[in-house]
Amino acid sequence: VFKKKKLKRSNVKQLYYQVLNFAMIVSSALMIWKGLIVITGSESPIVVVLSGSMEPAFHRGDLLFLTNFHDDPIRAGEIVVFKVEGRDIPIVHRVIKIHEKENGTIKFLTKGDNNEVDDRGLYKEGQNWLEKKDVVGRFFALCWYGNDNNE
Repeated sequence: VFKKKKLKRSNVKQLYYQVLNFAMIVSSALMIWKGLIVITGSESPIVVVLSGSMEPAFHRGDLLFLTNFHDDPIRAGEIVVFKVEGRDIPIVHRVIKIHEKENGTIKFLTKGDNNEVDDRGLYKEGQNWLEKKDVVGRFFALCWYGNDNNE
């Protein structure tokens, strides 16, 4: 009987330590993620490429590291990750055209490298250009090269 109580107490203690260890790992991961958000200026500092629209530059499964410093001007040729109203998933495409107004505001047009036409069909109805407010992040580095082959 004494052995059973000791064994049960030991199991409860072990379970407690496992739960505490798991909580520490999760909180550490969240702190690292929040730190990356602050450092990069991007609400989503790491994204996964979900389609082949940017091939051969990026393939499905590639992990991209993003920054989003608002002082840096957006330039043609730059790769941006943007969200469109009404769509949940951000899109990774290249800026192909810049439209700068006299008051200094900049609008731009994007296109996937592997697509035939620009992204106006992806934007919300009536929207012909993106603005800086639509940008989630700007490509900084390829974190990991994924494999889109089903091997």
